[in-house]
Amino acid sequence: MLEKLLTGPKTYYLWLLFLLAVIAGCGLVYLQQLQEGLSITGMSRDVSWGLYISQFTYLVGVAASAVMLVLPAYFHHYKKFKRMIIFGEFMAISAVVMCALFIVVDLGQPQRMMNVLLHPTPNSVMFYDMIVLIGYLTLNAVIGWVTLEAERHDVEPPKWIKPLIYLSILWAFSIHTVTAFLYAGIPGRHYWLTAIMAARFLSSAFCSGPAILLLLILRRLTGFDPGRDAIKTLTTIITYAMCINVFFYLLEVFTAFYSGIPGHQHPLVFLFAGHEGHVSWVTNWMWAAVVMAAASLIILIPPQWRTGPLLPLALVLLVAASWIDKGLGLLIGGFTPNMFETVTEYAPTGREIIVALGVYAVGALVLSLLWKIALGVKRETGHFSD
Repeated sequence: MLEKLLTGPKTYYLWLLFLLAVIAGCGLVYLQQLQEGLSITGMSRDVSWGLYISQFTYLVGVAASAVMLVLPAYFHHYKKFKRMIIFGEFMAISAVVMCALFIVVDLGQPQRMMNVLLHPTPNSVMFYDMIVLIGYLTLNAVIGWVTLEAERHDVEPPKWIKPLIYLSILWAFSIHTVTAFLYAGIPGRHYWLTAIMAARFLSSAFCSGPAILLLLILRRLTGFDPGRDAIKTLTTIITYAMCINVFFYLLEVFTAFYSGIPGHQHPLVFLFAGHEGHVSWVTNWMWAAVVMAAASLIILIPPQWRTGPLLPLALVLLVAASWIDKGLGLLIGGFTPNMFETVTEYAPTGREIIVALGVYAVGALVLSLLWKIALGVKRETGHFSD
């Protein structure tokens, strides 16, 4: 199937060249980081996690969201999703690749990653996070390739793949749950010290991940039509997941302010209004996320709107709102104010953003190549459109 990568329109090759150029340019900036260290970033002694880890957190959710296609198709035999499953699995692969790269760039010396393997520490949540991510990457690679090969030859997938598919469903829940434990297990950070952190992570993943998938495979971009019924069902899942996600966040707000515990209130106050004269640059972003989340639900909740021409706009608003919440607010709210009730401002530097863009370019390259193979097979077998 690799021969599918060698054919395509000029726009396909121009897109690949563009991504390679971005990767090369951002790679030069990363070489500067390797030489100068993390001092080129906005991180400090008080803010030890920044843009890199926040993107890692968000992308783990994108990877886990593939289960929203696999679970209905194999547990409930909803065949409408089976035409889209391969795109979800390949998107999960690219997301996990980006997750791994964000961990690499977050380390001052990448070779230190080997310490996790050479000196395993089963009492560390990070150890288990590495295991579940590697396992999930392997599962999706094997399942995706084997099922696509079977589709190409118009035969049923081999029976031995079924247990792996069921295992991948459980594994999808585990990768974001373990990632949530990385945050919720730190008692000194009030914003993260909540029993529903894993539930919040999963709900946000199950709305934003499928929304990204739908945006990417809409007919205007790839020419592939997943089918009206599949789109309708997936948007319904997205709507419910987004409602749950917003509800969970409001629970955090109620608990923080009704309890009157200052430590739980301060991060939220800092994010939305500032703290003791310190107004963060992220405040406007957080209010924008509130507006976009509300607007997306206004469009998605009425059935006649979420199946109409406003659907792409609703998906864009939803993805942007969830990215701001997990990609910006989660880290900044967790670190400020710190345990001593002082404020250390954090903002990513230009070079930090460029390195992050380079990682996203790598993910886009992996996704483009994998989807090129999948689209080629579907076009070859006549499964490209209804």
